[in-house]
Amino acid sequence: MRVLAYLTAATAAFAARVRGDDPERGDVPGWVMITVMTAALVLAILIPFREAIVDAVTNALTSVTSG
Repeated sequence: MRVLAYLTAATAAFAARVRGDDPERGDVPGWVMITVMTAALVLAILIPFREAIVDAVTNALTSVTSG
């Protein structure tokens, strides 16, 4: 009987997702836009300041590991 209840619940959840009735599904284009914009910001910061960032991280790691 438990197996039947589990299969019924799983089938209902799958059908709701396929129909698009799931309120927690989210806004896929919005998340894609946020991800692309975040990547663009990282590149915009990394490209001109790459040498300074590498030097800062190297100095930080050296100060921690040389102690």
